[in-house]
Order: sequence, then C-alpha cells, then structure tokens
Amino acid sequence: MQQCPWARPNTAPELVLVSLVLGAQSSVATSLRTSCRNLTGPIPSTAPSRVCCVGAGRQLGEAQGMKRHRSYPPKKTGSGSFAGFRFPPEVIVLAVRWYLRFGLSYRDLEELLAERGIEVDRVTLYRWVQRFTPLIIDAARPCRHAVAGRWFVDETYVKVAGTWRYVYRAVDQYGQVIDVYVSIERDVKAATRFFSTAIRAHGDPAEITTDRSPALARTIVELLPGVNHDTSQYANNRIEVDHSRLKARLRLMRGLKRDRTASVVIRGHAFMQNLRRGHYELGIDALPGLTVSAAFDQLARVV
Repeated sequence: MQQCPWARPNTAPELVLVSLVLGAQSSVATSLRTSCRNLTGPIPSTAPSRVCCVGAGRQLGEAQGMKRHRSYPPKKTGSGSFAGFRFPPEVIVLAVRWYLRFGLSYRDLEELLAERGIEVDRVTLYRWVQRFTPLIIDAARPCRHAVAGRWFVDETYVKVAGTWRYVYRAVDQYGQVIDVYVSIERDVKAATRFFSTAIRAHGDPAEITTDRSPALARTIVELLPGVNHDTSQYANNRIEVDHSRLKARLRLMRGLKRDRTASVVIRGHAFMQNLRRGHYELGIDALPGLTVSAAFDQLARVV
C-alpha cells in the first residue's frame, strides 16, 4: 500500500479548542479567548499512522479501490478573512463546524456556546455560517479526492421563503457528492448550468444514471453525446436515498428565506458529508471521532 503524502507517524493535529469540545466551563468570554491562545501546541497521540486506501475496501458498497488523486495542502484564501471580528478564528470555525455537522438551529448553537461562556447572538452565527462556509469549502478543494467516472444525477426540492426550489444533486459510485445547484426552474436551462459547472470542475464522466426526465436527457445529449446514459428502473436509487440526508438536515431548520442562503447551507451540507465519508485528505492523522474537528483546525489556518 502507498503511503499518503499527508501521513505523519506519531503526530496528531492541533486541537485548539480542547476545552470547548470537552464542555469545560468559562466564566467570561475573555478568559476563554486567552485559554484558546495558550492551547496551540500539538498534543501527543499514540494513533497509528494512516495510509491511503488505494486498493483497500471501504464500507460504502462499491467503494473498492477509491482513488485518492490529490495530495496538495489546503489553499490559502487570504489572511484577512477573520479581520474585524471580535471573536478569535477558533471560535468562529467551531461554530460553523457545529452548525454544518449537527442538526442544530441557530438558537441551539447560541445556547451551546453560551453554556461555554461565549455570548453570541444567533444573527451573528448566521452571518458567520454564510460568510465562512464558502471560504472553508474553497480552501479544502485541493485536498478533495478525484470524482469517479459514474455519476448519479437527480433533482429534489426544498422550500425557500414559502416557494418550492429545485436542487440538482449528483454523486458518484463511491458516495461522493459531486455538485449541487439550487434553481427556481426545473428545465433544460437549469440542467445545462448544473452539468456545465460539474464538468468544468471534474471533467467528463464515463456513465450517467438519471431518471427519465426529458430535461436531463436533452442536456446530456447536447453536452455529453458520447456518454452512456442509463435510465433503467431503480438504477438511480443511490442518489434518491442520498436526498434523505439533506432533507433530514433541513427539517430541523425554521425554513430558508433566500436562495443564496439555501445554496450556502446545501453546499455546506454536501461538504460535511464528503468530509465525514473520507473524500478529503484532511484530518487523516486524527484519532477516531476527531477527523472532522482536525480537518477544520487545518482549514482554519489557511482561511
């Protein structure tokens, strides 16, 4: 088996908010920020070094021999992303991670942070999620695994300000979410925009599986005339089942108010889903259960 470029034996990622994760209480937010600055050293770990899963089995059905194509460090998006914010980057990234990872509303997140001595209004938390989620996704893009050649594409729907919106989604045979797109209409124009963005980012697929939607069929013929298009019954069950994860996350919210808000939240959910499924070379040295936390700590340094 090949050694991952990111594998570092006998080391673990920095856990800058250990006191928060363990639920330690702080009297005021000032003392918490001081402790955060003092907890920046690496913590020893006895976890074994990780290796790539090239040729190794995965727990995702067909996920045998998963490709790990990219091994670049996270992309630096600029040093001024956190400039002007009263709270340190560690607290902001923690709030964004909790919101994307768990089924929390902004009120729930506000209460959890208040229990740990951090008083933040839920409107501020909303602004943090909307601003930093796209930056975190962009910073993690070089660490993402290459998309496989078999795509499963389908549309689902969500309500935005009381009006139905269509969400185009695609996953590959390993369960990686390829792309998402929120559209007002369900037509050829929307399908063309979705496929054009996905192809530009990931290249042409070898096979596409969809339902018998005329708009999708026409778009595939125009953009990818030589691709095998499978519309057989039950062939698209993989993406149909994957929709339920998104619906379960949105069900806990009080509703989406704007199209941009819906797009950011849905893209953030797809990113978190891919991260938890191991489709990023991030947090690979972390102990079990701390992969997502370690990945966000890595990304916080370059956002």
